[in-house]
Amino acid sequence: MALALRCLRQLQPPLCRSRLVAGALPRAPAGRPAPLPGACSQRGHQAVLTRQLATKKAKGKGQAQARVNISAALVEDIINLEETSEDMQAVVEALKEDFSRNLNIRTSPGAFDHIVVVTKDGKFPLNQLGQISQKSPQLIIVNMTNFPESTAAATKAIRESGMNLNPEVDGTMIRIPIPKITREHREGLVKLAKQSTNKSKDALRKVRSKSVTQIKKSKNKVSEDTIFLLEKQIQQMADSAAAEMDKLLAAKTKELLG
Repeated sequence: MALALRCLRQLQPPLCRSRLVAGALPRAPAGRPAPLPGACSQRGHQAVLTRQLATKKAKGKGQAQARVNISAALVEDIINLEETSEDMQAVVEALKEDFSRNLNIRTSPGAFDHIVVVTKDGKFPLNQLGQISQKSPQLIIVNMTNFPESTAAATKAIRESGMNLNPEVDGTMIRIPIPKITREHREGLVKLAKQSTNKSKDALRKVRSKSVTQIKKSKNKVSEDTIFLLEKQIQQMADSAAAEMDKLLAAKTKELLG
């Protein structure tokens, strides 16, 4: 009898494996409904993320925690991670453009193109209202002959542009003396660069908060582990973008101070 039982135990594993290989599903016990295909898929989806979470926690003990990297396709029904990444990168690119246009030792006519003038008819770029030219390294002229009624508004926009300029009005001509390149002027530009970086980081935090809020709307549909991992990945994306901003600031500071 004992010999027969041992033989039976040796035969059971291969039989089970043969059933799985053949694709047969185990039958539900009597009185209990079989699981739906969708439910199995959802449990599988959560199981993958749970295993990722367990791995991250295990690796985090006693050493630097590994980065979370969830496939965007796996959670596209919860949040569009690619769109979040693009929104964050757009903030970084806007900071790059701001540094390039506004924070230069040498002021050129092109630096004035983006200045927005608020008029009674709406907002317009300065170069659409006046002709900008450089008369000398220390003087830039804005000819407002075509829109003389906007001269005062253009003067105000230039003064409040953050470029440390003090325009002077002569009829329909706006004369803009370019400050000499002094140590004080350089340090003033560095201060403006830091202010721009802080504003960009505020915009970055808004993108992150918006994404986290969207994720939490799905807390009744997915597991807590999934929510945790997604929030962690979005925080990592924001940290990466902030680090890139810090590098931009460091490079611009070095350039400005010489």
